[in-house]
Amino acid sequence: MTRRDQPRAAPAGKARDNPVVDSDRVLAEARALGFEMAGVVTHGDSEHMAHFRRWIESGLHGHMDYLSRPDAVTRRADLDRTLPGFQSALVVAHSYADDQPTTPPPHPSRAIIARYARGRDYHHVLSDRLESLAHRLEVLAGRPFRRRIYVDTGPLLERELAVRAGLGWFGKNTMLIHPRRGSYFFLGVLLTDLELEPSTPFTEDHCGTCRKCLDACPTGALLGYDDNGAPVMDATRCISYLTIELKGPIPVELRPAIGNRVYGCDICQEVCPWNERFSSPAADPAYSPGFDLDNPSLIDLATRLLEMSGKAFLRQYHDSPVSRARRNGLLRNVCVALGNWGAAEAVPVLERAAGDQSELVREHARWALEQIGAEDGGRCTDALSD
Repeated sequence: MTRRDQPRAAPAGKARDNPVVDSDRVLAEARALGFEMAGVVTHGDSEHMAHFRRWIESGLHGHMDYLSRPDAVTRRADLDRTLPGFQSALVVAHSYADDQPTTPPPHPSRAIIARYARGRDYHHVLSDRLESLAHRLEVLAGRPFRRRIYVDTGPLLERELAVRAGLGWFGKNTMLIHPRRGSYFFLGVLLTDLELEPSTPFTEDHCGTCRKCLDACPTGALLGYDDNGAPVMDATRCISYLTIELKGPIPVELRPAIGNRVYGCDICQEVCPWNERFSSPAADPAYSPGFDLDNPSLIDLATRLLEMSGKAFLRQYHDSPVSRARRNGLLRNVCVALGNWGAAEAVPVLERAAGDQSELVREHARWALEQIGAEDGGRCTDALSD
């Protein structure tokens, strides 16, 4: 993850000597840098914090302990604790939509990687772009200012900030959805000590009675709205969590539902009518598929990973989101996908994986071989014995 969180201090006695910066000019600078949407948030009590606390207390965050640390929870409730002297936050959205809002699933012999992860690491792209925006704002403000940049990391409730900045509403799939852009976009936040005029919050919920995302989720991770109208997800069942955040074994009962998704999941977005109608391809080449991650062959991907060390993996994918899964995690996922494919031609590479140095990989490879053995009429392989 990338974070630019070192505060930049204004010269003593200068912070209040400048007039309020024109928010319209700030938003124009954001759009000039390629952000499709931008808005401003100032001081205000969080309406989502109580829901967040209940979600943590219910254990629905799984093993993502960084979300439940007491200091991190406290800072999410008060932006002054993250940036002393906080005045305004600029929230931006950067589209990663491709030309197929609803991509037909490839053959089960090929890997599905979430569309956001097929190109460059968005943390790097947005952080660099937000730093450029901060420099432009210093020119507008006529002074340096204290700031912190966050891109999908740090103690913030980014999606709530985006709602307050007018960028969309919380959908039943827990994603932020805009009525004219869908949900295929990244969020970035620039905290500042500048005085900016706040944007008009987004107050409408356009999901209505639609249940497409809830019904389409293969693992039943989406639980709909709670009694307070907040969308709820059981992260421990989410395919994105299982293939990225979970560092240990994937629960056996959930492995078949993962199919051939080896990194992340787009199902709840692909079935969303707002993406079907209004999502349009992003112009930024940074998110164009690269790293041989556009529906690669499962066998080829497994072979490639087996030939890499953990360090070699990080060198190869240092500018790709898949680096977060690490070599063993991604290979674990590929083994599950090979088992779900169930073809005999996957046996040789799975037998090799069953002898890998990582017990995590070996266990999932043995499971996959058992699936193929069951489907091939009880075929036995040497790899089925430890």
